[in-house]
Amino acid sequence: MNGLMPDCPKCHQAIDSQTVTCPRCFTVLKAYGHPGIPLHRATGAASLCLTCTYHADDTCTYPQRPYARECTMYHDRTKPTPTTNPMTSSDPLRTLQSWLRKKFP
Repeated sequence: MNGLMPDCPKCHQAIDSQTVTCPRCFTVLKAYGHPGIPLHRATGAASLCLTCTYHADDTCTYPQRPYARECTMYHDRTKPTPTTNPMTSSDPLRTLQSWLRKKFP
């Protein structure tokens, strides 16, 4: 990565951080329909799940788990935990699901 702009993970060309698709190799860099969300990709043969915080703590609900090669929620479990985990009990959907399970077992 150079000092100001990130590099494309495929062709390593410097790109603007808001770029959705690399103009050189056309690699998709952001989640479809959500240009503010980065799309993480596995770089080796292993899936992203093997090193993801959300897979390790069993809060991942991604349908491709445990074989995901691309993911918008990926967080490397060797790095500090994110300050806000969207899959915790403060998540409105999780709260509703929990309430429904209690009301209608």
